[in-house]
Amino acid sequence: MNDELTRRDEMSLAGAALRGAPWNAAAVTGGTVAAASFGLGVILPGKADLTWALSLGIGLFALIAAVGSISRPDRGDRVTRKARLWALRRPWRFSLYPALGAAALMYPVQLIIDGEGVFGAALDALQGGVAVYLITAVLALTLRGRGQSSLPSGR
Repeated sequence: MNDELTRRDEMSLAGAALRGAPWNAAAVTGGTVAAASFGLGVILPGKADLTWALSLGIGLFALIAAVGSISRPDRGDRVTRKARLWALRRPWRFSLYPALGAAALMYPVQLIIDGEGVFGAALDALQGGVAVYLITAVLALTLRGRGQSSLPSGR
């Protein structure tokens, strides 16, 4: 019997773990930081960069949603709890999905607002996704102990 999960199974588990994410807090924080970043660019000398502000807000939105979803592995229904425990056991695999979501949201911002070409926008969105990936994975590694206490004894 093969115990390996397919990419489709991993995506389903990551989605289930993200089901109970603090979406409202993530949206408010991302929007507030984006507005503050752009506002400070207008007030302070220099050029206000809307693309940077929006990408920063998207990155924080994805980061807060991902880390918030796995910060309490003992809450939620049975499926959500099991998915969160999977995410805490495999933080590098779990972090891939919020990072891909952030990169997918950053791509049109880079393409349309910044006016970059298709490949330049893809590269900038990929860089933002990699930053979300690394930060989410490292924070998930630090939260790993919360998942260990939720496991049955003997594992």
